Amino acid sequence: MDKEALTAWALGAGWQMIAGMPSLTKPSAPKEAIVRLALKATVVNLEVKKPAGKWEKVAGKPYAAVEPDDEGLPLGLGFETIPGFRMLMRDNKDRQVFAKLTGKG
Repeated sequence: MDKEALTAWALGAGWQMIAGMPSLTKPSAPKEAIVRLALKATVVNLEVKKPAGKWEKVAGKPYAAVEPDDEGLPLGLGFETIPGFRMLMRDNKDRQVFAKLTGKG
């Protein structure tokens, strides 16, 4: 995958652009990113925001080492091993869909 493919995947999976990075938010604070993809020139880093407000890199790989799986998740960044990650993605996507339906998006 490359930077454009990862961005397209993220936006299609419920992520939103916050501060120029594909990000996930917590349901109680939908404008504050808690997970983000830092898309660098040659690598992508998966970062999680610590309670103190500092970003911590969870995983990082060159774009060439990141590949989509059958379920659409990019393999190689640890998405499959982070507890609650799929639920957080689903919550973000559902919130976007319902916002569009109610006209609040």
